[in-house]
Amino acid sequence: METIILIGFMGSGKSTIGRLLGEKLGQRVIDTDKEIVRQEGKSISEIFAEFGEARFRELETSVLKALPEYDTIVATGGGAPLKEMNRLVMKEKGIVIFLDAPADEVLLRLRDDHSRPLLKGNKEKEIRERLISRMPIYLETADIRIDTSGKTPEKITEELIASLKKRGQGHTC
Repeated sequence: METIILIGFMGSGKSTIGRLLGEKLGQRVIDTDKEIVRQEGKSISEIFAEFGEARFRELETSVLKALPEYDTIVATGGGAPLKEMNRLVMKEKGIVIFLDAPADEVLLRLRDDHSRPLLKGNKEKEIRERLISRMPIYLETADIRIDTSGKTPEKITEELIASLKKRGQGHTC
């Protein structure tokens, strides 16, 4: 099966859905943020603080370029598609799935999360502005869009698998 790459805003469920999808399809799961942390031996917040967002995006590109093209589920960071090179690599490596969560849903999911370096100020304002600016990029990059609003991770995973089957990618499901 072609590699499945999950994109979407922070809090859209990429890591959770990636893990569930990997379990259901018997595929390896790579979380690009966790892979960067593993390789660098530093948290994402530490990388941002010490080296800035530009360095983090370089590390993200490196991880994406090293991805296999088959039998892998990839959960990316919310900003991964912002860089044109990353979009090109993702499209080349597999099927890109956009997990679409509206701002209100993201706010609810991240209300108690203080670990994200890009949400240090007014969380609601940051989420709304970033989501609006990123939406065209997510839509342009995605092969499939899944609305995650008010759905359980299990329901989202079922919809994703059904969408893959429609595209002819679900033969191993």
